[in-house]
Amino acid sequence: MSLTAQLETPQTGKYEQPIGLFINGEFVKGADGKTFETINPSTEKPIVAVHEATEKDVDIAVSAARKTYEKTWRHVTPEQRGKYLVKLADLFDQNLDLLSAIEALDNGKAFSMAKVDIGMCAGCLRYYGGWADKIEGKVINTNSETFNYTKQESIGVCGQIIPWNFPLLMWAWKIGPAIACGNVVILKSAEQTPLGALYAAKLVKEAGFPPGVINILSGFGKTAGAAIAAHMDIDKVAFTGSTVVGRQIMKAAADSNLKKVTLELGGKSPNIVFDDANIENAISWVNFGIFFNHGQCCCAGSRIYVQEGIYDEFIEAFKKRASANKLGDPFAADTFQGPQVSQLQYDRIMSYIDTGKNEGAKVEIGGERHGKEGYFIQPTIFSGVSEDMKIMQEEIFGPVCSIAKFKTEEDAIRLGNATTYGLASAVHTSNLNTAIRVSNALRAGTVWVNQYNILHHQLPFGGYKESGIGRELGEAALANYTQTKTVSIRLGDALF
Repeated sequence: MSLTAQLETPQTGKYEQPIGLFINGEFVKGADGKTFETINPSTEKPIVAVHEATEKDVDIAVSAARKTYEKTWRHVTPEQRGKYLVKLADLFDQNLDLLSAIEALDNGKAFSMAKVDIGMCAGCLRYYGGWADKIEGKVINTNSETFNYTKQESIGVCGQIIPWNFPLLMWAWKIGPAIACGNVVILKSAEQTPLGALYAAKLVKEAGFPPGVINILSGFGKTAGAAIAAHMDIDKVAFTGSTVVGRQIMKAAADSNLKKVTLELGGKSPNIVFDDANIENAISWVNFGIFFNHGQCCCAGSRIYVQEGIYDEFIEAFKKRASANKLGDPFAADTFQGPQVSQLQYDRIMSYIDTGKNEGAKVEIGGERHGKEGYFIQPTIFSGVSEDMKIMQEEIFGPVCSIAKFKTEEDAIRLGNATTYGLASAVHTSNLNTAIRVSNALRAGTVWVNQYNILHHQLPFGGYKESGIGRELGEAALANYTQTKTVSIRLGDALF
């Protein structure tokens, strides 16, 4: 089987798509000769088959990465690491349309939205390129007879497992800080969306990274992902995905070599609208908060709490706004919402919708399939939802939200925190004091005020409670990929 395939997108025409595993600077076949198909979620038809990584391929990639780390990469200057990342960012910019088209083809997200993702990828990689030569220790003065300092050193070989909802953005979020800090990487893409990661691997080679620094594997979580989590020569594992799988990753890390772990997991985020909010603006952000990326966001604002004074008005206006969202072909210029990523995800979401109906919640709009082809689901709004309903408690990961009313600020805080998750939240109000009080009281890693789903590579992102361990983005992410060494030098005479 070839290591490339000629594919075509409506935006870019024909292009050469890598389909091999990217190990030690080259595209190669899988050790067991296995392949698997990636499916176009808009048509439900196969796009192409890619080579599948198994445990053997993880071993090969780890061996290559370890050799490069010990012999080459750890001796490369921080300045040069930064130059590699900046060059990679430039290549993302230069290939923005093609990378966006690959995302739209493989993931189903709107091409217009994918272009924003790729721009953010370039920004993230460039940002961490700037950090590479600014990771510093410090001198600590304890007494006149010792000289003490700390160093921030790389961890070594890092395994990274990314999800399918933002394939290339998560690629950049993981690789940027890891490389800036001087680590080497084995990254496994999601089996639903391998194509963007593989094309980005081609850009890694073009950027001039030494072979073995960045390795990209296509494979399944139960085989390649499990092998990464349990590998005895991987020093750290980072995972973005569901809380259920996050627990398995953490257990495998503990049962193997007690590798360091960072986890960015699920959410069931509250979006709180007070009586004094600008309703028109709030509805725009609430709509974006849940239906952006087809609801396939770990931080989606899926629990909407509206103060009772504007509840009825809000419901009617929100229904009108959500009904205006354009569903359809990801490559159409006016498309806002494309298909869900897979048949499995489609079935899971529809099951939750059926559960909401059976539990007595009212469907204000949606609740059904859209069209006859592709994994499209109508934007769905449930009202009259009680706290004990499954659709209010569990992460659905689709274009489905639940709305309930509240009376007081104390009620809003109590309801907002009534979840095992703590990834994100939002407050809509014209009162600055209310915004600050409620933001301080919500147990979530991010609180948006009068906006939603606005992320930036300079701002840390991560969860409280069962939404994860550690932080992505910003200076905070560097802590995930460094370890502190203390050096204490005796200057005085013998003490004993």
